[in-house]
Amino acid sequence: MFKKGEYVVCGNKGVCLVENITTLDISGVDKAREYYILKPLYMSGSTVYVPVDATNESIRRILSRDEAEAFIKEIPDIPMITGVNDKLLEQEYRSCMKSNDCAEWIKIIKTIYLRKQKRIEAGRKVTAVDAKYFRMAEDSLYGELAVALDMPKEEVESYIVGEME
Repeated sequence: MFKKGEYVVCGNKGVCLVENITTLDISGVDKAREYYILKPLYMSGSTVYVPVDATNESIRRILSRDEAEAFIKEIPDIPMITGVNDKLLEQEYRSCMKSNDCAEWIKIIKTIYLRKQKRIEAGRKVTAVDAKYFRMAEDSLYGELAVALDMPKEEVESYIVGEME
């Protein structure tokens, strides 16, 4: 159970603040069922309602500062996505994003970064699918690490690069 005021990662909404834990007075909704009222940090004006008894893997605590720093040190050892043809790649990206896991987001970022380099060298543009999932993975990862490390989201990428050097 999460507490009011705690930061969590919720599916494709990214980092959210648990604003309240309450029942909802909405017609057609079980009035006895409790919900987390979540405010996404990077989607202003958005609210997410998640039943307390149905959170399973769609919602989790964000990394602590120590976990985030340890994770950054592990990034070089996280493998890329391999053995998947271009037709199945989007499905693999989707699966990685759905996992709600920082290591899976890194797999996407590493894979697409290398694909992008190869395409540019061959005089080709980055695919729309790669661009979309690269942005999604970066947003998710940098959003969580920004909160865990208590820094602006825009500084996370350079912080990671600095730590890995």
